[in-house]
Amino acid sequence: MDPAGGCPHADNAALLARGAVAPVVLPGDVPGMAVLGHDALREFLAHPDVAKGAEHFTALREGRIADGWPLKTFATVRGMTTADGDDHRRLRSLVSKAFTARRVADLRPRIETVAEELLDGLGRAPAEHGGVADLRRHFAMPLPMGVICELLGVDARHHERLHHLSNQVVATDIGPEEALAANRELVDVLGTVADTRAQHPGDDLTSALIAAREEDGDRLGAHELIGTLLLMIVAGHETTLNLITNAVRALCAHRDQLDLVRAGGATWADVVEETLRWDSPVSYFPFRYPTRDLTLDGTVIPKGTPVLAGYSAAGRDPAAHGPDAGRFDITRASGPRHLSLGHGAHYCLGAPLARMEGAIALERLFTRFPGLDLSVPEAELARHASFVGNSVRELPVRPVP
Repeated sequence: MDPAGGCPHADNAALLARGAVAPVVLPGDVPGMAVLGHDALREFLAHPDVAKGAEHFTALREGRIADGWPLKTFATVRGMTTADGDDHRRLRSLVSKAFTARRVADLRPRIETVAEELLDGLGRAPAEHGGVADLRRHFAMPLPMGVICELLGVDARHHERLHHLSNQVVATDIGPEEALAANRELVDVLGTVADTRAQHPGDDLTSALIAAREEDGDRLGAHELIGTLLLMIVAGHETTLNLITNAVRALCAHRDQLDLVRAGGATWADVVEETLRWDSPVSYFPFRYPTRDLTLDGTVIPKGTPVLAGYSAAGRDPAAHGPDAGRFDITRASGPRHLSLGHGAHYCLGAPLARMEGAIALERLFTRFPGLDLSVPEAELARHASFVGNSVRELPVRPVP
């Protein structure tokens, strides 16, 4: 795997042509596997002999993974993404109350208000920069970050720093010292958030999690609380940030699709779903581990191997989505449901919120700025320095009313 990331689609296509499962070399020469084919990934994500707990990661258990390994947080953070069985159900049940259909629907007016306020700022930003604004910085990032931080009761003064540290966590090209420093600082910031909410509880998820821990000490440990907050911050804004960014890029490159949704031939929700399939916000997500030697699509994945879930590859798998899988088509009716928000017991709890945020963001953006377009060619956009997150670092646009 290239630690510098880049656009994954050409490499994905080459790998898929050879098979649905591929051996890979992770940073630090750690051997792993990637599941790329849609059907194989769907089976793998829900397989009873596949676990998330780090105790199943053979190389880590045997002390062969360095402390500063850039992907170590994905394996060792305490929370839903590294829990199995009863532990996973316990942690998920504590968080799920914040993501019921009713709670998510109640957030709509607030998301719409935040979107409009950010678009006011986006409209003003180009005045100092030759008519160009970074859509990612001024709109796509602060919208989901603001929403998830409101849910968690995180003060606005932490938002920028948490975004920077989240970027460090998902980066795959940083050195051991940088990785350790970023993780330590992120834990410190989240510890400050937890201490503040413990002293001044409110109507937010962090306060509710702390109350659950105090009512029953066995329900949520201190490390699990910080791990849960870390997961919520990173997953709660990075994926939606990439979703909005990638959808805008797709629509600017496919004006016929933008015209179609404006004419009522499709919905903004259709745009969100096709973007999730065609340019998944997450390219390769770490990690799952077979608890026995597992044969998948004719390939043996040895017990204890760290496996990447290849969401961006599965989304364009011709075997599942047809020979035009590489075409962006918001009216696509055939083919299976994409897997970009997961499958099985670890399906993304925040999926309804991410979908709603994406649809609201796109509708408000292109209503306010119908002539919006990229200010540089797509090929010149710098990509994420990660094979985990899939997007670009900046999105310079001309917000034309």
